[in-house]
Amino acid sequence: MLRLAAARSRALLLPRPAAAALPSSSSYSSYARGAPSPSSYAYRAASSAAAAEEAAAAAAGAATGAGAEAAAAAAPPPAARKGWVRGLLKFGVFTTLVGAIGGAGYATHAYSLSEIDKKTLEFRKEMTTPIPVAEDASELEKFRARAYETAMKVPVAAIELYLEIRARIEDHVVGFTEPASDKLLPDLHPDDQNIFTLVVDLTDTLVCNDWQRERGWKTFKRPGVEAFLQHMANMYEVVVYSDQLQMYVDPVVERLDSTGQIRKLSRPATKYQDGKHYRDLSKLNRNPAQVLYVSAHALESCLQPENCVTVKPWKLETDDTELLDLIPFLEYLAIARPSDIRAVLASYQGHDVAKEFRKRSKELERHKQQKQRKSIWRR
Repeated sequence: MLRLAAARSRALLLPRPAAAALPSSSSYSSYARGAPSPSSYAYRAASSAAAAEEAAAAAAGAATGAGAEAAAAAAPPPAARKGWVRGLLKFGVFTTLVGAIGGAGYATHAYSLSEIDKKTLEFRKEMTTPIPVAEDASELEKFRARAYETAMKVPVAAIELYLEIRARIEDHVVGFTEPASDKLLPDLHPDDQNIFTLVVDLTDTLVCNDWQRERGWKTFKRPGVEAFLQHMANMYEVVVYSDQLQMYVDPVVERLDSTGQIRKLSRPATKYQDGKHYRDLSKLNRNPAQVLYVSAHALESCLQPENCVTVKPWKLETDDTELLDLIPFLEYLAIARPSDIRAVLASYQGHDVAKEFRKRSKELERHKQQKQRKSIWRR
């Protein structure tokens, strides 16, 4: 009895095996058939192998879970993907706008408005022409055709908008760069159709603007300028053509012309080109073959060099006679009335007109005297 009680107490003190490790009923039957018992070496080995397999499966599961977690961590969240797509769309829109602006800038520099209109006319017609779709076409094909027609209206509308904006800008620019009118002077009276037009520059030709610290700016008249203008007004239609403002030109010319026979043209009548104001004689509403331009800066300020006579610029010299020396040549042209004054001026190219005319006049006079002497000897 004492031994039985000690064995029971010892069994109660020993740890019991886990429920999963207890053998099933089939195991007991196998034990009965001679299978290894739970306490045998074979049983412990089998239990160790099963535990290893379970540990390997758990490790594999853990590794798979870790890989999935790493992949999930590497993949951007939905908000980040949306932000990336928005950034890509913004970049595409920005690139398109930059390309369009650059293309428009190059087209503006390389081609005129009419050339761009001609070059894009066929494209605009083609893109606005409806695409033929067969009646038995599928709904998908019809949708594609409508979508293509709608998409092609965008570049066509952009071209039309560019042409309209450029036309408006060029109209405004022309108002500042081109002469105020294509007919700067009124029509001549029928009785005055044979009168030549003498165009004279103002600054450094008729007057000189001088500045000194004591008195500021002051305008001085060239020696003989009043007599020159009055004499020429009897033979020519005299026009003072200046690049100065009208508020300056009008009072100065009125001081020079007491009779009011001289016409005045100021800066609005000039053509602004390459940073300079040019006199455009083609806008005078006069026959170019009957127009003469006299200026100290003729070749630099006129768009028609074939009509120009250059004189020495006046810089306040008191002994200047440039205008008076030119009178004989101008009188000759007014009396001879050549069919094209430009051919006469071309023969004086590279020479001082006043001096060359005196030289030719002396040679002509000498030639006439020789003829007279010969005719007298023949008699």
